[in-house]
Amino acid sequence: VQLQASGGGLVQPGGSLRLSCAASGSILSTNAMGWYRQAPGKQREWVAGMPSGGTTNYADSVKGRFTIYRDNAKNTVYLQMNSLRPEDTAVYYCNTLTPRGVMYWGQGTQVTVSS
Repeated sequence: VQLQASGGGLVQPGGSLRLSCAASGSILSTNAMGWYRQAPGKQREWVAGMPSGGTTNYADSVKGRFTIYRDNAKNTVYLQMNSLRPEDTAVYYCNTLTPRGVMYWGQGTQVTVSS
């Protein structure tokens, strides 16, 4: 499984970005998908998750501002980020967890929120 994350960039506070995570195969119907982020000097933290057949979940820090969703036909998971704050600045990673418990990571995309 290969994951390709994209969509990061520089945005002003209050702005929006949409991150994409393209998977190499048709895994979205079977695998859980998630987004994590890592800010400079901090540990990687979970941001949002989407089980293969369940409800989405969000970290409290992004709840109400971020939305995770997928397009099975495109084998792509998205993270729509609205009302961005400087503290959202981080490298964002997507990952997937197979039904057998194997986890794969994408390469990360930088999001910088600054005026």
